[in-house]
Amino acid sequence: MTYFTEQRSVEAVVERTNLDANPRLAQVMTSLIEHLHAFAKDVALTESEWEYAITFLTSTGQLCSQERQEFILLSDVLGLSMLVDAINHRRPTGATDSTVFGPFHVKGAPIRDMGENITLDGKGESCQFTGRVVDLSGSPIAGACVDVWSDNADGYYDVQQPGIQPQWNNRGRFITGTDGTYAFRGIKPTSYPIPDDGPVGALLSALGRHPYRPAHMHFLITAANHERLVTHTFAAGDEYLGSDAVFGVKHSLVTSYERADQDTVWRCNFDFVLTPDTTDSPPSTPPSPR
Repeated sequence: MTYFTEQRSVEAVVERTNLDANPRLAQVMTSLIEHLHAFAKDVALTESEWEYAITFLTSTGQLCSQERQEFILLSDVLGLSMLVDAINHRRPTGATDSTVFGPFHVKGAPIRDMGENITLDGKGESCQFTGRVVDLSGSPIAGACVDVWSDNADGYYDVQQPGIQPQWNNRGRFITGTDGTYAFRGIKPTSYPIPDDGPVGALLSALGRHPYRPAHMHFLITAANHERLVTHTFAAGDEYLGSDAVFGVKHSLVTSYERADQDTVWRCNFDFVLTPDTTDSPPSTPPSPR
């Protein structure tokens, strides 16, 4: 038996884990304890700082609800969400990169006709989104579900403004045909701040960081025999591309918005390249983290 000392704190805690504990849980918790204790020793954590951290985490949890997940927001701004995504979605050359899912997806968005307008509040600059869903060889994928969502022209998602925005505003699902193409009408997205009226916002302010995300459109693409793709497309030229509050931008996902002379509609074309699913499991829609 190891008695607890500053020098042997890790050993004292780790050896209490029962040998019958789940091996993966034991591995994860051992590593967490090692890094957590090393961090406290490295910065010589004071009691007042420890108490402040407990208060911060408590207030973070107290703000969580069905409509808001402050802990996911904390994970996002620390870059942890993007790191977990990168570890779990390493993709072969040529496949479309993934990025964070975000807290505003809603399951069961209406399946709309190809080319339909998803903007129901009449706000914003109209934009035609087009492209193809293909495999690594460039062949079109029929029957792919292209689930899309974005904020409105004021920078809010419909679930943030119930009773103000129409339900399913700037949301929809589109099923590709034999040519793998998708098309829908939305708005040219706008940059917006993540919720910053809670402890995570206070942390960003204390660190001298802004809360803004660059303008983007969300995509969740599922197809039989292919890995699910969760990604965004980002508007080229946005001032926050290099300082996204949640680190979600990847160079390959930045795309142009263009319009022809005297054309009042913006146009954005982007092809998505899916990866074969080697797990033999059917595609599924991830649960909303809200």
